[in-house]
Amino acid sequence: MTSQHRAGMSRREFLGGVTLAGTAGFLGLQPRSAAAEPPPETTRLRMTRIPGLCIAPQYVAQELLLAEGFTDLQYVDIGGVDPYPAFVSGQVDISMAFVPPFLMQVDAGLPIVLLAGVHVGCFELFGTGPVRAIRDLKHRSVAVPALTSAHHTFVASMVVYVGMDPHQDIRWVTHPIAESAAVLATGKADALVGLPPVPQELRAKKIGHVIVDSNVDRPWSQYFCCILASNREFVRKHPVATKRALRAILKATDICALEPELVARSIVDRGFTQRYDYALQTMQEVPYNRWREYDPEDTVRFYALRLHEAGMIKSSPQTIIEQGTDWRFLNELKKELKG
Repeated sequence: MTSQHRAGMSRREFLGGVTLAGTAGFLGLQPRSAAAEPPPETTRLRMTRIPGLCIAPQYVAQELLLAEGFTDLQYVDIGGVDPYPAFVSGQVDISMAFVPPFLMQVDAGLPIVLLAGVHVGCFELFGTGPVRAIRDLKHRSVAVPALTSAHHTFVASMVVYVGMDPHQDIRWVTHPIAESAAVLATGKADALVGLPPVPQELRAKKIGHVIVDSNVDRPWSQYFCCILASNREFVRKHPVATKRALRAILKATDICALEPELVARSIVDRGFTQRYDYALQTMQEVPYNRWREYDPEDTVRFYALRLHEAGMIKSSPQTIIEQGTDWRFLNELKKELKG
């Protein structure tokens, strides 16, 4: 069932938010140009709430979004593992998620627009026994929460990159995310792909071994994994709100990189996750400070090629870029929010 978590805070959460907002000011992340802009066309902003910790910037951004003029902040619990239809339906306004499923939506002609890359390095692929490399997955089982999910498209991209067929060479096993550790530990799958906090749990329990860490292993570490996207109609109707929301989340991304302990405590206190140790590991391991350096269009092109090779999209990378991206706000903010 869908539920909405509004940005109400306890006293402890409020004090943590004040600290985060103060950190933003201390780091020079409150540009003067924002005050000269008109107010947002809407004061409501809806973002997703999903199990993955890597989207922490949009949780940390609460106070920054309030400062941008959004008085009604909602975190929408989509349910399940597939937040992507909520972008199309307008159930969420702007949010972070893994790139490839968005490209599949653009390829299908759905009104999705990609706005900015946020970070790299959230996915890890674990194997058991003799599975030590991507090619070792041939004719073996790989566990993912659902087909066409972010997890599935990431593994499919890796498989096709090394010359295998994700449709013929892999046996896909679906499982609830909460059962990830048990699935791998009990041999229900030979490999499993996870995003925080699943990799942190697997390492803590010494289950399996890492085959690919997208934080450090090329070429995956050279491209964004999570990207900010929106419904095209929302961007068309609310360009000022879009830029203001984007600015707040990108500033929060900088805070994640510079204050991992503060961010980890904040997202635990606000109920977005339970384990502080896993949250802190995530903040320390995921490179949140590269959104100015990497080109999101390169990421779109790279994954569009992989999905095209896998037969999962028909459009060319250039068509995807032309129909499903809008970098104008990002280009303005890169000049405004110089690191």
